[in-house]
Amino acid sequence: MITEINVTPLVDIMLVLLIIFMVTASYIVRDSIDVKLPEAATGEKQKVSILAVTIDADGKLRLNGKAADENAIRRFIREESKRSKKKMEAVIAADKRVSHGQVVRVIDLVRAEGIYKFAINVLKPDK
Repeated sequence: MITEINVTPLVDIMLVLLIIFMVTASYIVRDSIDVKLPEAATGEKQKVSILAVTIDADGKLRLNGKAADENAIRRFIREESKRSKKKMEAVIAADKRVSHGQVVRVIDLVRAEGIYKFAINVLKPDK
C-alpha cells in the first residue's frame, strides 16, 4: 500500500503568502528607500515648471514658500510664462481647516492664467 502526502493545502498557503509578500513589498520599497539618481550628459532638463501654492489655516496664500496674494500669484504666472518656455503645473496644498471655496478660488485663479494641470497635495493616511 502506497500512501501519498496531499500537498494541495501547502500550495494554497504558499500562494497566499506569496501574494501578501508581493503586495506589501512594493509599499515597503516605495516608502523607505532614499535613492540618489546619477547624472547623465544626455539627460533632458525638466520641461515643466512647478508652481507651489499653499493656503494656511488662516486662509493666507504662499507662493513657492513666500507670502503672496492673488494678484502676486497672477503676476508671477504671467512673468514666468513670458520668461520661460516651460509648461507650468500647479501643486496646491491647503490646510484641512480651509474652506472648500478658498481652494476652488485658487484653482480658478491658476486656470484663468492658463495652468490647466494641477494637483491637490494630501497626506497618505497611516494604517
